Amino acid sequence: MENLKTQGFVLLDVDVVALNNAGKNTTSNFDNAVATKSVYKNGRKYVYVSGQAWRYWWREALQKNCGWELSPVIRESKIAFTNANPIKYADDDVFGYMRAASEEIEEKGKKKKVNITVTRVSPLKNSAVVSASSVSPSENWSSMARQEGDSVPYSKQEYSAIMKGMFSLDLAQVGTFANYNKTGYVNLSESLKEEAVKAGAELVDDPFVKNEKGEPQKLIQLKKEERISRAKDTIQALKYISGGAMQTNNMGDVTPKFIILATTNTGNHPFSHVIKSTGVRDEEAVLNVEGIEEVLKEYKDTFKGNVFIGIRSGFMDSEKENLQNIEKAFDFVKLGSVNEMIDLYCKQLETQMN
Repeated sequence: MENLKTQGFVLLDVDVVALNNAGKNTTSNFDNAVATKSVYKNGRKYVYVSGQAWRYWWREALQKNCGWELSPVIRESKIAFTNANPIKYADDDVFGYMRAASEEIEEKGKKKKVNITVTRVSPLKNSAVVSASSVSPSENWSSMARQEGDSVPYSKQEYSAIMKGMFSLDLAQVGTFANYNKTGYVNLSESLKEEAVKAGAELVDDPFVKNEKGEPQKLIQLKKEERISRAKDTIQALKYISGGAMQTNNMGDVTPKFIILATTNTGNHPFSHVIKSTGVRDEEAVLNVEGIEEVLKEYKDTFKGNVFIGIRSGFMDSEKENLQNIEKAFDFVKLGSVNEMIDLYCKQLETQMN
């Protein structure tokens, strides 16, 4: 079982938005003032969407556009967790979980309850989505005035930005589960393991972990078709992803306007610096064409199959010729529109997961 990973990099292009807010703006003169999430680096300010928010949008796109039935959220006292059943719920599989619960088993002819804790490290890992160049959000005044008497003023921070994000999907882990007694490896309870096997899951050798006898530990793996379907849906959902705060007045399109998709045999993400900021105050974002070429040369041996680069017409059109030159220089690079490249990558994914 080769340990392949989908490595993805995206650029968003948004105007006058407030995608992820941070609560009360303590620097504002208004009592009702909302700040947007931001962070400082090298003395410059960058706005961002938290990785958690991006995952929330992603999950919703899988539900609404890919037909996924999401795992129900269970609340107990001050904690909340999903059903932790990755056999039935694909989002538990792809997004991971942790749940402490009890299970009834039969021992020596008697039924008894035992405590079980199941955890799953998410096969899908993602960054925050952060502005590619420094941004100074504008504080804009609004009011609620649909009533008699004085209006109720409030303010919000808004910005326009090119924003970057990256993600990695562990293809070997999708639809593959462990339940041996080791912290972080108990993905399934014994009853869920039995349920999976009855549904057609196979027991396969873990190539990395051995038991006390020196034999490979066993993993529970769903049918190949189901594993491929879950991985493809996760990538396809990027076409439809939507979300963000204040969408009623500040609707923004958060689908990728630029994307790189590749399969690698390493866990390192090679595309983190393929965009850079320029200008006196680092306020302009431009593609780092030399950086893309450098990555393609230095990581050539880690790429499996083709590298797909998608760009939306009207976005960074001045870079089209440079990207075309990259496609000519590297026979494993394919260039086209964003959705076309997502589709072609998913076709490649089918053969790689076979």
